[in-house]
Amino acid sequence: MPHLDPEQLSLLALYDGWEDPGAREHLAACPECAADFAALRRTVDAVKTAPDTSRLAVPGPQVWAGIHRELGLSGSVREDPLAADAAKGNSAGPAAAPADAPPSNVIPVRRRTKGAWWQRPGTWVAAAAAAVLVVVGAVLTLTRPPQPQQLASAQLAPLAQHSAAGSAKVVTAPDGSRNLEISLDKDEAKGYQEVWLIAPDLSRLVSLGVMNSTSGTFQVPSGLDLSQYPVVDVSDEPMDGNPAHSSVSIARGTLSS
Repeated sequence: MPHLDPEQLSLLALYDGWEDPGAREHLAACPECAADFAALRRTVDAVKTAPDTSRLAVPGPQVWAGIHRELGLSGSVREDPLAADAAKGNSAGPAAAPADAPPSNVIPVRRRTKGAWWQRPGTWVAAAAAAVLVVVGAVLTLTRPPQPQQLASAQLAPLAQHSAAGSAKVVTAPDGSRNLEISLDKDEAKGYQEVWLIAPDLSRLVSLGVMNSTSGTFQVPSGLDLSQYPVVDVSDEPMDGNPAHSSVSIARGTLSS
C-alpha cells in the first residue's frame, strides 16, 4: 500500500490534534510508517525540553556582521539586532531605593521580565522542532524507496456461464519493471486459471502465467506495448498440456489509464 509522505508524518508528529483520520488509520496498519512516526515523535519530545537560557550571553557584534556578510543582506539591517538588548542591560546602573522600599532583610519577589527573542524557551522549542522535522522529512524523502505507480486499471466482468468478477491494474515496481495485479472474487476454473494480455481484436495474445488462487501478480514482458495488448483475460484451462488458450474465458476487461 502507498506510504504516507514525509510532510504528513511531520504534521502528525508535531501536532497531537492534527486532523487526518485517513493518515492515522494508515499508521495503525503500516509498520514502516509507524516506525518513521515514532522516530519523529521522539525528536519532537526531545526538542520540547526547553533549554536553560539563564547562562546565555549576547553574541558579539562580529557574529551578526559575519551573518550579514554571508547572506548578502541589505544595509538597512546592518546594525546588530541584539546590540540594543545588550546596551540596555549594560547601561542600567545603581538606582536609589524608593521611599516605600521593603526592609533590607526582606527578600524581594523576583518579577519575570520579558527577555529577547533568543532567550524565550517557547521560541526555541517551536523553531527547533520545525527545523528538525524539516531535516528528518527531507531524509525520509531521500532514503525511502520509490513507491509503485499505477499505470492502468480495468474492471473484470464475468463471461458467459461464469459469475466471477474483479479488477486488474498495472503498476511500476521500484526497479522500473511493470506488474499486472489481478483479483477475482472467486475461482470458477474447472481446470486451472491462466492470465493473458490480448489484442483488441483478439487476434494476438500473450500468456503471463497461472493464477492458483483468487489473486496474483504477474510481470509484464519488457517492451510489450500495453496499448497493443490492453485486454486482460482470465481463462479456464484444462490439464491437457496444450499451451494455447482454451477459448473458455472466466472474466475479461480492458485496461485504461
